[in-house]
Amino acid sequence: MKTNQIEREASAVSLPKNRSLTAKTLRSTVLAAVALGLVALVIGTGMYGYTIFNQYTRRAFETTRNASLSASHGADAVGFSKKVMGIYRALTPEQRSQMGTEAYRKLFTEQPDVKTMAGTYDLLQHMLSGYMIDVDYVYLAMFDEATRAMVYLVDTDPQDPYSAGEWETVDEQGMRKFLDWNGEGILYDVDQTPGYGWMCTAGYPIRDASGETCAFLLVDISMNSVITSMARFALQIGLALALATALIAWRVSRKIKASVVQPVDAIANAAVRYVQDKQRNAPNQNHFDSLGIRTGDELENLSRIMAEMERDLTDHEAQLKRITAQEERMVTELSLATRIQASMLPHVFPPFPERTDFDIYASMDPAREVGGDFYDYFLIDGDHLGLVMADVSGKGVPAALFMMASKIILQSVAMLGGSPAEILTKTNEAICSNNEMEMFVTVWVGILELSTGRLTAANAGHEYPMLKRPGQPFELYKDRHGFVVGGMAGVRYREYNLQLEPGSKLFLYTDGVPEATSAAQELFGTERLVAALNKDPEASPVDVLKNVRAAVDGFVRDAKQFDDLTMLCLEYRGAPSAV
Repeated sequence: MKTNQIEREASAVSLPKNRSLTAKTLRSTVLAAVALGLVALVIGTGMYGYTIFNQYTRRAFETTRNASLSASHGADAVGFSKKVMGIYRALTPEQRSQMGTEAYRKLFTEQPDVKTMAGTYDLLQHMLSGYMIDVDYVYLAMFDEATRAMVYLVDTDPQDPYSAGEWETVDEQGMRKFLDWNGEGILYDVDQTPGYGWMCTAGYPIRDASGETCAFLLVDISMNSVITSMARFALQIGLALALATALIAWRVSRKIKASVVQPVDAIANAAVRYVQDKQRNAPNQNHFDSLGIRTGDELENLSRIMAEMERDLTDHEAQLKRITAQEERMVTELSLATRIQASMLPHVFPPFPERTDFDIYASMDPAREVGGDFYDYFLIDGDHLGLVMADVSGKGVPAALFMMASKIILQSVAMLGGSPAEILTKTNEAICSNNEMEMFVTVWVGILELSTGRLTAANAGHEYPMLKRPGQPFELYKDRHGFVVGGMAGVRYREYNLQLEPGSKLFLYTDGVPEATSAAQELFGTERLVAALNKDPEASPVDVLKNVRAAVDGFVRDAKQFDDLTMLCLEYRGAPSAV
């Protein structure tokens, strides 16, 4: 029943689907899931390919080792190899250039020593042919360093075998890998061949009694099967990841919509109707109490506070109608709103007495009973401190209501995680989704990493901050400005980084400070503000604010306060050293 009420309240806010917070959250979730899936796909495919490749190379190496033992013990592979290599090395370059001709083959077959071993060649060829299982080629060859060639001794290719003594040029690096092998690990080399594509060649040396390498038993395996297996694996994993991405996006979208978007829209609509009903003096209604938001977070807290505010205002209105006139009733309402507004801002100092890595102090003095300025600070986690300084357009109760709603929405978005630029972007979309009063707010947002002093900040049309570095005075820091929050949907904000060293101070304020006006209509200005800060730049944050307020009061004297005066000072002391 209460869920339906929230959905009805949220439906009052109409926004193009592609610009809604739900759609943007869904897009972000899908992009993140796709990126994670691609990383998983690349890593998984790589690991799978690595495993398959190791299996192939190990199998090829085992084949060469077994075949070399058979060739060494079952036939005189050593003697045959030495005779063929002896003939090859004795050839002139002109004779080697005749390779592939009948004349070249006779240089080996007509040699008396090789002729007597014709039976050895046939025996070796027959023995090695028996190892043509799950491999492409098995052959006996030797590398010649002088000519950088691989000389074929015995070839088992059934279609076009190389004759003993035929050769082909090889890569220097690949040849050295075989000749310099120390017997550890698996001996193989992978290379791309013109006729066969990517091939893996595994080998095992055949040595004579003195330990000299006379030949290599070599096995070739095509890598096409490895590539095919990897492609098939990538396709299967890709389909699974696509399905998982769709399910995750659907689930996250539903959760975000139910836990954030709908409650925010419902509260915003209720706030607008509340203001509208107040403006036309409509009968009191339970605008917030009937929402029934039970999210267990700041949104539920906002709904409860707004409901309590509405009940308190209603009760006081009923009482004031019986005992006082309209002016007195308005005074009482504004007094109550002042207390509610004051309770919304952090007002207990020091706020984190157990923390020694920073000190902070802030104040807000409204020009009227309620104001549109607000500040905030909160620990996002044990190592990150969120800072906010903002100024709502307009004055009075509407600005105060807009201020409270903006503060809770901004803090809620910040606690969900994200950078200052993302916080401003999502807050802007949430406020723009239902901003019939066409109000806006300037905001400065920063996130300080307490362990390192790294401050990441973004500015949405707010005043420039003041920065004091260790041993230096306060100076105006002209950061990059973005558009105000609530002014236009679809705005993207940029952020920047500052490195705070221990002893650094950050002073934030609203335009009510530099625009404080004297009786002679002269503005306090930025230069007087910098001078007030540097009266005692080493003072504590509370004394820094006192010095600025004293300077402002001394300047305006008896002139009426025109705008809210809101200030915040942070001193970064650095992470405590380990004992």
